[in-house]
Order: sequence, then structure tokens, then C-alpha cells
Amino acid sequence: MENEKEELKKKMEKYAAENGFRLNPDEKIAERILQGLLRNKEKHGEIYCPCRIRTGDTEKDKTIICPCIYHRDEIEKDGQCHCMLFTRAG
Repeated sequence: MENEKEELKKKMEKYAAENGFRLNPDEKIAERILQGLLRNKEKHGEIYCPCRIRTGDTEKDKTIICPCIYHRDEIEKDGQCHCMLFTRAG
């Protein structure tokens, strides 16, 4: 699981950098969210955002696969996404 977490972290860091934001600089928070994503992947087959509630409808739940459809607006408005994995750069 540690290898998976490191791979996911790198993937999310790259995604964040390419989109003008960053992973939460608080390592404990970032690690907790990454673990939640991997736990959801193990239990449900996808890296569903750990702070969102799955409906059980595969089509609807696609919107909460990390990075979810809400993260950009939340970062712009609040400086971070709801689960706090991504934050405004700088």
C-alpha cells in the first residue's frame, strides 16, 4: 500500500502543478486524504473523494472520483478543495 500511496501522491502532485495549484503542504493532511482515496479504491474500485458521499449510482458517482468536479471552484473560492488535498499555489 505504501508504494501505491507514493504513486498516487506523485500523480496528484503532477496534476496539481499542471493546473496551477498544489497538494496540501501539511503532510499529515495530504497523507490522510491519500490513504482515504486508496481505501475507497480498494473497497469501491475507484479513488472516490473521501469527503463526498457515494450514491451507489456508478454514473453519478463518477463526479466524485478524485479530482472531483468540485475542486476547481472550491480552490478558487476557499483556497482549497473540500477534502483539503489540493490548495491554492503559493
